Amino acid sequence: MTDATQGLRAAVAAAMPAIRTDLEDLVRIPSVSREGPSSPDVVRSAEAVAALLADAGLPDVRVLDAEDGAPAVVARIPAPPGAPTVMLYAHHDVQPAGALADWHSDPFEPTERDGRLYGRGAADDKAGLMAHVGALRVLQQAYPDGLPVGVTVFVEGEEEVGSPTFATFLAEHAELLAADVVVIADSSNWEVDVPAFTTSLRGLVEVFVEVRTHASEQHSGVFGGLFPDALTALCRLLAGLHDEAGNVAVPGLVHGPVPTVDLDEAALRAEAGVLEGVASIGSGSAADRIWSRPAVTVLAIDAPRTEAAANVLLPVARAKVSLRIAPGQDPAAAQQALADHLAACAPWGVSVTTTPGSAGRATALVPTGPHAEVARAAFAEAWDGVEPVHMGIGGSIPFIADIAERFPEATILVVGPGDPAASWHGPNESVDLEVLRRLTLAEALLLARLAG
Repeated sequence: MTDATQGLRAAVAAAMPAIRTDLEDLVRIPSVSREGPSSPDVVRSAEAVAALLADAGLPDVRVLDAEDGAPAVVARIPAPPGAPTVMLYAHHDVQPAGALADWHSDPFEPTERDGRLYGRGAADDKAGLMAHVGALRVLQQAYPDGLPVGVTVFVEGEEEVGSPTFATFLAEHAELLAADVVVIADSSNWEVDVPAFTTSLRGLVEVFVEVRTHASEQHSGVFGGLFPDALTALCRLLAGLHDEAGNVAVPGLVHGPVPTVDLDEAALRAEAGVLEGVASIGSGSAADRIWSRPAVTVLAIDAPRTEAAANVLLPVARAKVSLRIAPGQDPAAAQQALADHLAACAPWGVSVTTTPGSAGRATALVPTGPHAEVARAAFAEAWDGVEPVHMGIGGSIPFIADIAERFPEATILVVGPGDPAASWHGPNESVDLEVLRRLTLAEALLLARLAG
């Protein structure tokens, strides 16, 4: 280990108490983007991020947005002549907390238990943001005459609602965001003690489906048994989305490459809190089913609440259906295939109407070249000699495809503060504080070495 590396390692360790304090302050801001782009808490969160980046020594800090978009923060340090520019991405918005009864502590009051910091956004993705901030703080001390590389920090405010204005924002500010290396700190690691680069992410498309059977509600005793009701017909239609084994039954969908590593299904079952006796669905390995195959989910059904239900044949019922798509799948084609399948599964001649919802591309990328090799070495060193693995993620980060398209020559590294116990989007979300330290150190090493 070189003296410079030892110095950065010690500096990161010394910086961690302040990094944690600032992370806790960010978690206390309930920046739920579903409440709208002008939500006071989302705006307050963006302002807090801007203040952190200014305090980290970035001379050019701006709060920007596309039309009708949530506030994003862009901060820059110009590159020295001949040096590369690195974009550091994170997002400051979070998911809703969900049922408070499922949390062991207040989701917006950070709480430490057994080396993990719990709270909504603690892992996804305010820890990723603080890894960027922490690395920059340390490097400003190590390089008082100026960083060896250019840095652009881009912190989005609408990732948790699908980044609807991201493509517009990227087009409007392409020159501001241009980079040779992009570090996206919004993913997970293989284990707490095993770092990872995410190289495969499924995309996501949505379809709204409506079933109609009558012009108006009808008495279930007078007409039931002769004519169908819309809700029963919708249930039969949705049942046709899977075959008997639980595989997606929609024809024409792409399956991605079979992963070279696998996941522990028993550990996944425990992590997801699957009830005893509930079987897994689909065919293939666990990693294949989560990373490389399509998956369909019924997200919601518009129907009367049980307490308010009357004895009538409902004339109309609606559902929202999502489809995770494998790398290599065209989103528009998948969305059309899902809509066509729903129409084809209509029972008893009922009227079926489908409406497309949002659509996001899947991504497959394996970082190669000299910048990627520097990154691999930096992450291995931060994890005490453990080499990073390449892994997939079943969820979607559609904007990665937009970045790859806009900056085709850039080396894109998808990393993050997560681990299998992080419970992203679920109750009791948490970040392992040792993983946060290691990620901060890895980024500091990477930025220090990219200039060659």
